[in-house]
Amino acid sequence: MREPLVILTKADLLVDDIRHASPSPVDVVTAAAPGVDVLVVSAFDGTGMDVLRALLAGTPPTAFPGTGPGPDPTAPRGRSAVLVGPSGVGKSTLAKALLGEKRLAVGPTRTSDGKGRHTTVRRELIVLPSGGVLIDTPGIRGVGVWDVDQGLDSAFADIAELAADCRFADCEHHTEPGCAVLAAVEDGSLPERRLASYRRLLRENAWLDSRRDARLAAEQRRRWKTIEIENRRRFAGRDRQGRNR
Repeated sequence: MREPLVILTKADLLVDDIRHASPSPVDVVTAAAPGVDVLVVSAFDGTGMDVLRALLAGTPPTAFPGTGPGPDPTAPRGRSAVLVGPSGVGKSTLAKALLGEKRLAVGPTRTSDGKGRHTTVRRELIVLPSGGVLIDTPGIRGVGVWDVDQGLDSAFADIAELAADCRFADCEHHTEPGCAVLAAVEDGSLPERRLASYRRLLRENAWLDSRRDARLAAEQRRRWKTIEIENRRRFAGRDRQGRNR
């Protein structure tokens, strides 16, 4: 069973203004990923590391700060997990802290733009002493979507629920009158960033559909062209045989 977990790393670098802001960083991420646990950790001072070790080992932690359902107490000990995220967020540093030894290379972020360098250049399977298996991966620059229609209403269940109250069944939540989604954005119950993410996924999926349809059309044209060429060659051969008789 796949259970996503959002990890906010480098908690030791949080300044008080951000730490005590309203909404807090955890609130912002939780609103963007409803139903998914959010864990704040620091490989430097150990914040949240015991909870993360317990999650990877498959044992229920004593306290979990997220809002999701948390780990299954009946889950077998030792889970397989993969670290996915942009370069510089601290994946290898986190894996090294969980491993308890300096086996993985880590590097600083660039001072010019604050982005990370590709320190990890290959996937590495790490057996953790506390239980579980961790896969460290190279940093990613971005992610795409595929067949998002099947999971969009699940990932954006809050928007799907609001959309049921829109005046028009085909409401696109842009400028339509009686749109319950836009009304929720106006009264603050739905973050505007949440709706923007929803629209972006719709656009990306529409683009993928157009590319997929165009590719299928091109493949079909090539297939029929091949059949046409083969038929011409066959008929040409018959004509030559007829003339030779």
